[in-house]
Amino acid sequence: MTYKNFKVETDSDGIALVTWDIPGRSMNVLDETSTNELDAIVKATTADAAVKGVVITSAKEAFCAGADLSMLEGMNQAYAKVFKEQGETAANQMLFDQSRRFSLVLRSIETSGKPWAAAINGLALGGGFEITLCCHYRVAAENPKTRLGLPEVKVGLFPGAGGTQRVPRLVPPQDAMTILLKGDPVTIEKAKALNLIHAIVPAADLIKAAKDWIKGGGKAVAPWDEKGFKLPGGPVFSKAGMMMFPAGNAIYRRETYDNYPAARAIMSCVYEGLQLPIDAALRVESRYFTSVLRSKEAAAMIRSLFLSMQELNKGARRPKDVPATKVKKIAVIGAGFMGASVGYVSARAGLDVVLIDRDQESADKGKAHAQKVIEDQIKKGRAKPADAEALLARITPTADYAALKDVDLVIEAVFEDRKVKADTFAKAQEHMKPDVIFASNTSTLPITSLAESFKDQGKFVGIHFFSPVEKMMLVEIIKGKNTGDLALATALDYVRQIGKTPIVVNDSRGFFANRCVGRYVAEGNEMFLEGVPPAMIENCAKMAGMPVGPLSLSDEVALDLGLKIMKATEADLGPNAINPDQKKLMVEMVEKQGRLGRKNSKGFYDYPEKGKGQKSLWPGLSALQPKQLDPDTLDIEELKQRFLVVQAVEAARTVEDHVITDPREADVGSILGFGFAPFTGGTLSYIDFMGTKKFVELCHKLEAKYGSRFTPPKLLEEMAAKGETFYGRFAPKKAAA
Repeated sequence: MTYKNFKVETDSDGIALVTWDIPGRSMNVLDETSTNELDAIVKATTADAAVKGVVITSAKEAFCAGADLSMLEGMNQAYAKVFKEQGETAANQMLFDQSRRFSLVLRSIETSGKPWAAAINGLALGGGFEITLCCHYRVAAENPKTRLGLPEVKVGLFPGAGGTQRVPRLVPPQDAMTILLKGDPVTIEKAKALNLIHAIVPAADLIKAAKDWIKGGGKAVAPWDEKGFKLPGGPVFSKAGMMMFPAGNAIYRRETYDNYPAARAIMSCVYEGLQLPIDAALRVESRYFTSVLRSKEAAAMIRSLFLSMQELNKGARRPKDVPATKVKKIAVIGAGFMGASVGYVSARAGLDVVLIDRDQESADKGKAHAQKVIEDQIKKGRAKPADAEALLARITPTADYAALKDVDLVIEAVFEDRKVKADTFAKAQEHMKPDVIFASNTSTLPITSLAESFKDQGKFVGIHFFSPVEKMMLVEIIKGKNTGDLALATALDYVRQIGKTPIVVNDSRGFFANRCVGRYVAEGNEMFLEGVPPAMIENCAKMAGMPVGPLSLSDEVALDLGLKIMKATEADLGPNAINPDQKKLMVEMVEKQGRLGRKNSKGFYDYPEKGKGQKSLWPGLSALQPKQLDPDTLDIEELKQRFLVVQAVEAARTVEDHVITDPREADVGSILGFGFAPFTGGTLSYIDFMGTKKFVELCHKLEAKYGSRFTPPKLLEEMAAKGETFYGRFAPKKAAA
């Protein structure tokens, strides 16, 4: 029989080699066709007496990148249809049967009576890794880039084809929970040490090693199907088990605040499943998987963190008529922390970088930053000395603007001051080729007004990086009023070249991300001035789903920078544009107390010397509060809501102001750019999943109590009246081919 996604060849020893190779795709993904064909292959090889064993491998560079999550979206749509036509019980049964199907196919491999060996030739994640786990033997090809793991929790799901049952039956429970709950892939060396794979061999010997295991009498029985099988961590109710699960629950609460149904389900699956025989345990897993699949958190996270992110990374917002551009050499003007970091990530991606500053010493410091970062990577085993040598050779520090003569893109990262930037533009234009695109890394100053001091405004664009550049995956590309398609396309191509996720926004003070996150920080200040205990402010923000509290974030950004932005906004837009009480608080902190944030080890927090304990809230904060409220009288749910609503309502304003024109960018941008509660799917998904009518009612309730910052824009009022959603009214255009 011939298959679309697999090729099956049986050799003279009776070993069937099953090669996965989906036509027209660079990587195998687990889709409906692959599931159906794998099922047919298992049945055929099991029934064929001539087949003595099976080796499964891939013809691609990777084994499998995981499941096609758009298939899960289809399952949810089918669920809604059956629910409407036949009722909830029938819909639940249909979804359970569909989501259990792949689990049953994998179990049929395990119980086929024929030895199966997985020949892992590269990356194996999610459902792809689950296929290897049900094989009786796993061998991986030597490859430093290969990673194995179950990252489903990062998109609001969990492994639903046996991953929560096989991993804790192979490795100690603590390691199993780390793999499942963190979702971080592991190297093949770590996988072998954990017993997740049996052997590592040179790539040329991979298939031979898998076949040799079968020929050497490889056993067609999984360890947990053997009589007398013992769990690696002992029974759940053993002393070791009782040390693990109560502590695990506490860690789960600390890390998630119970905001993630998938993480909770993983805990339950492992705890319940390890007390049952494997078939019953797999049924338990499927039930939890079906339940989580129906959750709004999974729907929101799949849409934003998988589908939308994938579309944006593939160039969904790129002007279609502009030919592809490939940036080979860039110049970064301003070798301070941001500029040096932009230079580093560009060189890491293989681009040549000219790093320009006011003098050679300052430029050299910028290159030294890149050296420090790559040396830290070497210490952690994430890079080799040869990588450092090659990367540093690509960075040329200089004070001479003549070095701009042969670059393809210039990025300005100088001080946030209009005059300093205008002087930089003038110097740069004397030496640049006429067709070169010029980008500003400004974080707040509108691009259109900055472009006024640039000769060809069509070639001027904003490329806003987030700090720390090495870690932050988001880049905001800002279109000024006169930015041309070539500038936009070049910026998008460059950002994709360096492995970041771009969002395109129209010009506005603070653009998108800083407008929203500025509201978050300001809300923390408002609570502080109201008399809410600082520790409660920080903890409620984290309970709401934010990665750090607003006071901590203020310290990270720097309090003096916050004050500078406040003063600049006041100068440009007048006194009504800022909150005078918040300005007074910042003046007190920065100018009178000399507390600038983490950078001088004093802000809302006191910071110990490196390696000497943890930061702690500054005891002097209470003296700066006009009054102190009794924490027992405060509504925790309302505090949590305030943090999310104030950012979401600002995101809605950016849509009304035409800063955001595609809801995918608001959602992906809010999660990647400032950590907006990922379980919500992002700022606009938070509104959509709550329902615009309900959200507007909540806004009005908070507005009456706390003021106009919660006032919903007219657009949102109109959408609530019509029962519209952002993804309905502003349906994203299909990605460019």
